[in-house]
Amino acid sequence: MSPSPDGRTDPRFARTLLQREDAFLREDEGDDAGFYEQPRLVSHLDATALNTVERLVAGLIVEDDPVVLDLMASVDSHLPSRREFSHVTGLGLNEEELRANPALANRVVHDLNADPVLPFEGGTFDVVLNVVSVEYLTRPFEVFREVGRVLKPGGLFLVVFSTRWFPPKVVRVWEDAREEERIGIVEELFREAGVFGNSEYFISMGLPRPEDDRYFSLGVPSDPVFAVFAEKKGLVRDRGTRLVLRDPAQLDTDWAAVQSRKETVGETMECPHCQGTLSKWEVPDDPCIDWPNDYLYLCFNDFCPFVVRGWRFMWNQGILGTSYRYLYNPLKGTSTTVPIRGLTDLRPGIVDEDPAGRFRSAIKKGIPDFSGMTPVKEYGPKLGPSRG
Repeated sequence: MSPSPDGRTDPRFARTLLQREDAFLREDEGDDAGFYEQPRLVSHLDATALNTVERLVAGLIVEDDPVVLDLMASVDSHLPSRREFSHVTGLGLNEEELRANPALANRVVHDLNADPVLPFEGGTFDVVLNVVSVEYLTRPFEVFREVGRVLKPGGLFLVVFSTRWFPPKVVRVWEDAREEERIGIVEELFREAGVFGNSEYFISMGLPRPEDDRYFSLGVPSDPVFAVFAEKKGLVRDRGTRLVLRDPAQLDTDWAAVQSRKETVGETMECPHCQGTLSKWEVPDDPCIDWPNDYLYLCFNDFCPFVVRGWRFMWNQGILGTSYRYLYNPLKGTSTTVPIRGLTDLRPGIVDEDPAGRFRSAIKKGIPDFSGMTPVKEYGPKLGPSRG
């Protein structure tokens, strides 16, 4: 099913997915405690995505000295270090992982798939977090109702997920669903619980992966971050407004200025979107390419807003894993785009000119050339008011 313009699906479709007889079956139906007996003292997202999650949490938690439950916790609760918390409880399956989490004041080993009843009094917590683990719940309807029970009125339940999981333990409905359908699935779980107000969602995708990440050489962007959150129904007084982290695909742009810069690209040789220097690029000798040029000029800035937005724009069209780069054609004096499926795509064609005027191309050398990459400033933690 293709995504709707806002990235979600029809709630009736999500309900149908969740009602499948095999929705919560898994490849490994063995004891979960046994599977998670071996501690995994690692992060399950890359550093850019982890930073996004922490900044999202920082904006949404506005209570003074909140009491927090980290549901299905591990070594990191993704709580901002600059905030004060009255008490943080972690509930998970591996005691060693919980002990390694410095944010936790209380640690509870509990298998929600065996027993979805949370071992806490009603109205205990201001905030419940569930980060990159909702896909393992075999009884999610019961767990979401339990979260509603242990939250205080007006309390926040935040569910964060990405595109990584342990294949043997992920439930079938999650594995079979498309990314945008998973947003709809979590929204439906909130609705079915019956105790939450209208849910909201957040999406971040397309930011470059850190250079020290083990998958950086593959050219794939940072792990996408999807979040769905809602408050428990109930009147709350004298509390600040929850703030939602700015979606990278919705960064402010002066489109008139971009258009004006496009008219002078032939003089500046700068990308009109990020104003980084364009790289000379040798057109491959390929019968499927009909450019008459020997050379074109491309923006290879991976932080360029044009590239970052591209992942999300193509995703909204139902084309996953694809973006595009800005391209300038000097023969025609025109601006256009060229599609990419990874950030290393097209880089072998970057050309440099040596002092003798001879051109050097990585295509001819047969090796990637990253010399055309322009240093840029990373996006700051801009926040916007909750849409609720």
